[in-house]
Amino acid sequence: MKNNNVSLFKLAGLVRLVGLVWLVSLGFTSCSEKSSEWDPYYSWESRNALWFKEVVDSARTAIAEAKALYGNEWEEHCQWRVIQDWRKNSGVQGSLTDSIVCKIVSSNPTQPATAKDSVNYTDYVQLHYRAWLMPSEYISEDNVTKEEKMVVFSQSYYGDFNPATAVPVTMSVEGLIPGFQTALQNMAKGDKWYVYMPQQLAYGEEASSAVPAYSTLLYLIDLVGIYNTEDDVPDWK
Repeated sequence: MKNNNVSLFKLAGLVRLVGLVWLVSLGFTSCSEKSSEWDPYYSWESRNALWFKEVVDSARTAIAEAKALYGNEWEEHCQWRVIQDWRKNSGVQGSLTDSIVCKIVSSNPTQPATAKDSVNYTDYVQLHYRAWLMPSEYISEDNVTKEEKMVVFSQSYYGDFNPATAVPVTMSVEGLIPGFQTALQNMAKGDKWYVYMPQQLAYGEEASSAVPAYSTLLYLIDLVGIYNTEDDVPDWK
């Protein structure tokens, strides 16, 4: 009888030990799973890189389809552009992150002959903008109306954009991040673009209170004025 009691005691201890291991394991699993829910910055570098690659793939697919259908006139039928960093040699094939991706919302190619409608590196510009970090959940790049689900880290206006009341900001092109410089130097006055910038053409490894390190950025840019260094940049009226 004594031996049976010892055996039962050992068996009960083994059951308690297995149960404890299971509870500890469950606790770690739950914590791990929850961390990806409450922490929007988990695996931030890799997720941002993947997001930018998906945007590039979508843009290249749309461009290829437009070229197949419309040939040399493809740009008139496609909103997407993949534009190499302006500092790179255009004759040399670069890496994926040597380019920005742009989606044209609207353009105003018809300008008076006396108006300056293209941007140079040394210019000043007046523009409206809003800028987001990557979405916390996957957002179809063909449905830009879902950007409200993304985190706005900077903007020149609040609420819904109203061109009658929104006041543009004045910026020096050479003082901006490379992705922003590249976008502006390919835009014309009156253009409104969504611009995706990989972290290599944005803030890279640097972090701030608003932008984590390794962030892919999305800007909505509405270019309303272009001024060279000899111009008096007017106050907005």
